[in-house]
Amino acid sequence: MVPGAARAAEDCEASFGHGWPPATENYGNAVESLLAGPVPPRLQLTRLPTRGTESSVALVQGPAGWRLRVAEADERVMDWNGTGDGVQRQLRIDQVPDVEEVPVPDVVVERLVAGWQRLFATLPADHAAPFSRDEQWTVVIDGMRVSGVLPDCDAGDALEEQVDLLVEAVGESASKRERRWQEVLALLDEMDGARLVAGGAD
Repeated sequence: MVPGAARAAEDCEASFGHGWPPATENYGNAVESLLAGPVPPRLQLTRLPTRGTESSVALVQGPAGWRLRVAEADERVMDWNGTGDGVQRQLRIDQVPDVEEVPVPDVVVERLVAGWQRLFATLPADHAAPFSRDEQWTVVIDGMRVSGVLPDCDAGDALEEQVDLLVEAVGESASKRERRWQEVLALLDEMDGARLVAGGAD
């Protein structure tokens, strides 16, 4: 168990809400489709940064079992062309993203899906994802979508650390990945019982 697990039950004000944030769906769908690959993920987190390339972390079912897929756009998908009143947005989806995949144990998949579902299910069902100019996260788990800005609280820290560990895992040896899986499970224990309280965004 990682330090701080006793704080997990504290409420966390979050700018997450259900669905897509306003004015984001077309862009988000383009990025998500580009990065997801041919098999629909069971869990997919897509990051839509204010600048730089978009990325995603996903759990997908492969022929030999579960796979962890980490993908990043080769160039930023959302681009602006022109000057003054002639500026137009374009979505650059005619590209091949950088993708890495590794096998992931069933227990890690099931715990990640269940833990993230429990956390995001604490959001009020009628609370829609709010608009924000900050980096957006959009998460799809078994068909449920929530989106927003990563909350600045224990639960948000645990989510971010899990994602960082998953990204690290795809570039490591099998023995080192096993250590990452254990660290992810410990963070899920820390996050268990946390609640997201609907809040706004700057």
